[in-house]
Amino acid sequence: MDLTSVMTPNPATCSPDSSLREVALLMVQNDCGEIPVVDPSQRLLGVLTDRDIVVRAVAKSLDTNTVRVSEIMTAPVTSVTVDAGLSDVIQVMETRQIRRVPVIDKDGRLIGIIAQADIALTGSDRKTGNVVEEVSRPGIQH
Repeated sequence: MDLTSVMTPNPATCSPDSSLREVALLMVQNDCGEIPVVDPSQRLLGVLTDRDIVVRAVAKSLDTNTVRVSEIMTAPVTSVTVDAGLSDVIQVMETRQIRRVPVIDKDGRLIGIIAQADIALTGSDRKTGNVVEEVSRPGIQH
């Protein structure tokens, strides 16, 4: 299956200099839990998740208006290239225990994102169940 038919194209992004508050608002506006961090050329630098904000900033009483994304983002980031297969994406999700995978072109530019929910909408019940089980398995902390 072609990843472009599964992924969310052109997801909302932020820069490393964005404040956590700005990115949290982007998450609300876009109903998502992860915002890719890109440079001016759209090259993927990292990701910021709602969990990153809570665990790495809010729980430590950091000021979300002044803390920059670059200070707490997850990097390097696990991604797949657009020519990967859906089974490759599923394997990455299961192995790395992540719920979302950015999709990049051959030059490392962000072109989309695939979430666990996208797999659920396109995959079989068994495949979806396996992904959810593996991603949710205790063990790896991100």
